[in-house]
Amino acid sequence: MKRLLTLGKEFIVPLIVVGGIILFGIFHISNLVALANTIILTVVFLGSYGMFKETIITLSKKQFALDYIAILAIVTAIITGEYLVAAILALMVSGGRNLEGYGVSLAKKSLTALVDRIPSDITLWKGNKPEGKEKISNIPIGTEIFIRKGEVIGLDGILLSSASEIDESSLTGEPYFIEKVKGDVIRSGTVNIGQPIVIKVTSIEKDSTYRKIIDMVKQAQNEKSPMVRLADQYSTVFTLVTLAVAGFAYLISNFDLSRVLAVLAVATPCPLIIATPIALLGGVNASAKRKIIVKRLEALEVLSRVNTVLFDKTGTITFGIPKLIQVLIENNHYTKTRILSIAEAIERNSLHPLAKAIISEARQIKAKILSATHINETIGNGISGVVEGKRYTLSKINSTQEDTSIELTENEKRIAIFRFEDEVKKESKETIKNLINHGLHLKILTGDKEKAALKVVQRLGSQIEINAECTPEDKRKEIENLKSKNKIIAMVGDGINDAPALALADVGLVFSNQEQTAASEAADIVFLGGNFSMVLQSLTIAKRTITIARQSILWGIGLSTLAMCFASVGIIPPIIGAALQEAIDIAVILNALRASK
Repeated sequence: MKRLLTLGKEFIVPLIVVGGIILFGIFHISNLVALANTIILTVVFLGSYGMFKETIITLSKKQFALDYIAILAIVTAIITGEYLVAAILALMVSGGRNLEGYGVSLAKKSLTALVDRIPSDITLWKGNKPEGKEKISNIPIGTEIFIRKGEVIGLDGILLSSASEIDESSLTGEPYFIEKVKGDVIRSGTVNIGQPIVIKVTSIEKDSTYRKIIDMVKQAQNEKSPMVRLADQYSTVFTLVTLAVAGFAYLISNFDLSRVLAVLAVATPCPLIIATPIALLGGVNASAKRKIIVKRLEALEVLSRVNTVLFDKTGTITFGIPKLIQVLIENNHYTKTRILSIAEAIERNSLHPLAKAIISEARQIKAKILSATHINETIGNGISGVVEGKRYTLSKINSTQEDTSIELTENEKRIAIFRFEDEVKKESKETIKNLINHGLHLKILTGDKEKAALKVVQRLGSQIEINAECTPEDKRKEIENLKSKNKIIAMVGDGINDAPALALADVGLVFSNQEQTAASEAADIVFLGGNFSMVLQSLTIAKRTITIARQSILWGIGLSTLAMCFASVGIIPPIIGAALQEAIDIAVILNALRASK
């Protein structure tokens, strides 16, 4: 019932027009012709007022208005005394506009859900207890806030509680929960699934991670894309064709305006105007469901035409996180498990990426947990600590391998060597293969050594061109070179060093969990998470969206043109023509809504 009331409110003007048409019929049958005509002309004015106003504003800006045919049809209907036809046309105009708005709201549904997730106010933490609430927009940096179990976290901050468990899937797309400890960064938009926690706010609401995502979405919603302008061009041609057919009908009917009215009625309103924005916003909606945020609507149109895709390697095709691949033991008094226990005890106190790899491996093989004391870490040199009375040191070594290596020593005597490499994402191989099968030219631009890049290509199992040891400037020059060859380029990256290339490419796509980075600002499309298959998903959605948009344009024009031909020779009368055009409008709108799925 609530949904019906909401729908009725959205279509209030068309409902008034329908009521007026019913009253017209009643009074006309009762021979109250003057009253009937007054009512019908009133609802014609109400139904078409918005169109006339918008057309005048458009013309005042010296732009092409899209409703010439609708205006001409209504005026012709009034001149010829076909008031009922004029009312039906006014109903189509008002109904079409409201239907467009309703279709757009459906296309934006999942995007609106992004905004609705964030709480409007937050519980404050004062005197070691929750105390009162404050509007999220009024909370300054440094405020301590209280988050209950199951609550969405509204602001970025630092965890003050000893530990917590956070669901970050809304930002990263990863289906698992993240354990956090005191001092860890907590991001807005995530959900506290553990015990109640206290956070110290580090950014105000408008600068928070989740607000950045919402702002990207709103920017995409409000932008007029090239496909909408393409619809404008089709509309100009369609208007000229309609006038030509109407002129033909006027001549062959011995200057019968009712025949002209039939042609104009069946061509009003132009369905492509309604369907195109719905299809495009549907594509944005379909992307958002997959954690793909389209910052600019035009990116979908450009992405559908891309023939060359350039990739950064680290953090894009690979995880960008080192993985321990080998432990070489050089002292037979130590086992692998014992070595990992010692290394893990020391590395637990470090934030270095290699430390995380060692800790992960040690816990995976369930190595004994030891404690380390007297920790001493020197950035760039290594970390040392005392484990069971002996001081051990982990430090980087010069290796002939292409992989990163560190050594574990006791009193400067080497015990073991740890070798690491950047792991290729499991979905990268299949995604690259599918992109090649789609006929796209692929190329890796990386700052790594050529041998390291070649190893990654070997693991992908596909032949891809490589430009190794690239600086940001090198990437920029390569894009300029490809553009000079008329290539349409998509650049896929993840870091600040990719920002110049992302901005210069025809369309930039970035993997980012921190939406305020320079890379995210430079990109057109942002992937919330690191799943490499999002590249293929975004391309597929873009192509499907533009295909549906074009279908809606061409089918709308084709059906209307066919109906106009029948109307021009007297087969379709004005009233039937008006009803038929409404059916065409509904058909193309339903087709355009497919882009949301």
